[in-house]
Amino acid sequence: MIDTIIFDAEGIVIDTEAIWDKGQEIFLQRRGFVYDRERIKPLLTGRTLVEGVEVMKQAYQFAGDTETLAQERADIVQDLFIHETSFISGFLEFYESVRNRYKTCIATSMDKDLLKRVDQRLNLSALFENKIYTLDKVGYRSKPNPDIFLYAAQQLQSLPENCVVIEDAPHGIDAAKSAGMWCIAITTTYDPGKLVKADFVVSAYKEIDLDAVNKYALIK
Repeated sequence: MIDTIIFDAEGIVIDTEAIWDKGQEIFLQRRGFVYDRERIKPLLTGRTLVEGVEVMKQAYQFAGDTETLAQERADIVQDLFIHETSFISGFLEFYESVRNRYKTCIATSMDKDLLKRVDQRLNLSALFENKIYTLDKVGYRSKPNPDIFLYAAQQLQSLPENCVVIEDAPHGIDAAKSAGMWCIAITTTYDPGKLVKADFVVSAYKEIDLDAVNKYALIK
């Protein structure tokens, strides 16, 4: 029986994808490259800023100190996060419908400094009663490793098989399934063909049917 809903942050609770795309474009343009979203974005999703730099260094074959470049990426997007971040369409309505019936939290790979700025704008800490878990709690082992979701379940005193993760990215789906959890994918970031490993794929929050998820879990 599902008793816990674990939300990813970006693309699921907060709408930041356009900001990241803009940030990637600026970062790569400074080095004379064109951001190939179709090829690069799947490699970046769920990664830390440092890991993302390593991905782009390898993909575009440029040099530089990884930590310094990661800070440059952070500087580029910080102002955008402060002024342009908003909730994903349909999230607040869905959350209000489930928050009193299920244990809920956010488990995210998002950089803590950027998350702090989003929190200042959207007051996520109050909304989730401070149940927001980040990679520093699990030694920065990012998705597709399951650590962040397992940690979240532990903090909520939930069994993995009683948790459903709501994700938007292939790495997040892999992490949820590796954690032994159920997964609903929303096509806010990727098309359905890249989300086929999820148990359910929907295009919007209004399509989520938790009764169907429970029935599916019982059959499996």
